[in-house]
Amino acid sequence: MRIIGLDYGTKTVGVAVSDALGITAQGLETITRKEENKLRRTLARIEELIGEYDVTKIVVGLPKNMNNTVGERGNACKEFAEKLERRTGIEVVMWDERLSTVSANNVLIESGVRREQRKAVIDKIAAVFILQGYLDYLANQSKED
Repeated sequence: MRIIGLDYGTKTVGVAVSDALGITAQGLETITRKEENKLRRTLARIEELIGEYDVTKIVVGLPKNMNNTVGERGNACKEFAEKLERRTGIEVVMWDERLSTVSANNVLIESGVRREQRKAVIDKIAAVFILQGYLDYLANQSKED
């Protein structure tokens, strides 16, 4: 059972996938598109990855405001998740991604990655943070049961 994590942005989608046991998240790639609403190729690539990794669930980061409200970006992510669920037939879970990009950027800075190089991988690393947060939640839920 693998889970794929997505950090949906205006022109990129960071992609991460869990290991077969659902313990750790690894970054896969960043899917880039020229325009925000041009999703056909993006969705097709995600479908390819779902097949390649035998994915059973999708986690999409939901950017919330610090006061826990959902703004324009969050609504765009919800629409993307709905399209993805309709197209793939796989359950899509929305996961609070507040500060995931900030955390990813801080890790890259601490690792000495140059600014130009950070831009190329930031979304993929943010997807790892999103998916790992969800995997940790699942692990804690199973401990409580």
